[in-house]
Amino acid sequence: MSVEFCGLSLAHPIINGSGTFDAIAAKAVFGDALTRSFPFAAYVSKTITLQPRQGNAAPRLWESPSGLINSIGLPNKGLRGYLEEDLPQLAQIASAARTGPSGSPEREGIPIFTNVMGSTAADIAELLAACQERAEIAALELNVSCPNVSTGLDIGADPAVLASVLAQVRPHTSKPLIVKLTPNTADVALCARAAQDAGADAVSLINTLRAMALSPGRARASAEAWLGARTGGLSGPAIRPVALAQVAAVAAAVSIPVIGMGGVQRAAHARDLLDAGATLVAVGTESFRDPSAAGRIAAALRE
Repeated sequence: MSVEFCGLSLAHPIINGSGTFDAIAAKAVFGDALTRSFPFAAYVSKTITLQPRQGNAAPRLWESPSGLINSIGLPNKGLRGYLEEDLPQLAQIASAARTGPSGSPEREGIPIFTNVMGSTAADIAELLAACQERAEIAALELNVSCPNVSTGLDIGADPAVLASVLAQVRPHTSKPLIVKLTPNTADVALCARAAQDAGADAVSLINTLRAMALSPGRARASAEAWLGARTGGLSGPAIRPVALAQVAAVAAAVSIPVIGMGGVQRAAHARDLLDAGATLVAVGTESFRDPSAAGRIAAALRE
């Protein structure tokens, strides 16, 4: 069950999707029970931006058949707030975390992957350089794929632009750099190759698909959107077949590790992504329903 990923040894292949599991809040609710049986082999932070963000206007969520549309908008404390307030707390949780599927050797301590996002190469370079100085951070994930904000998407959807930005920012960190690809592009495999050629150590996919919901009870001729930002990102079981197809296409196109995600609820879903070429599998929306889902999936994979 142990996995080597970008020079890091993980107890098993299951991690969390960025922004889908708040470890600090979970520790406040579950206490030591969280660290005694931590569900993930590595912890991925929510997206961090240079400046604090309040996120999108409410409403922010819409439950759709077999899925969830979110329009959260990346609320966070900004780089300084993350490094000074959140990262020390996450480091305490990560160092105490015991992980390992039931019946397998238990490990203490997990690596932290910090997810960052900027609207320009200069912003991204500043984020990477600041994170480079922190020993608590084992790897970085660059979000070029969020459909809930006006920045980022164009970078990830255009292979030439993506390669240009990565070439500029790659020198600012020696830590493993994961590029989170957007599914909202004409050729995700081409984007993955561009990321690899520009210095990415791994890629992750898929992020949410751009989606929209109309307000219930509206007048027939009205097209009033329910979400405060009009559109959001669709996740959950509804996107699983799309994730499988895109992960398979990317894994066939690159030689660097692939993190697969999208609608994983059971071990069989994780196994499908691993068989399609993923090295790690991230659990996202399912953790909202069951915070221990990733641990259950890892244990079932071992079976």
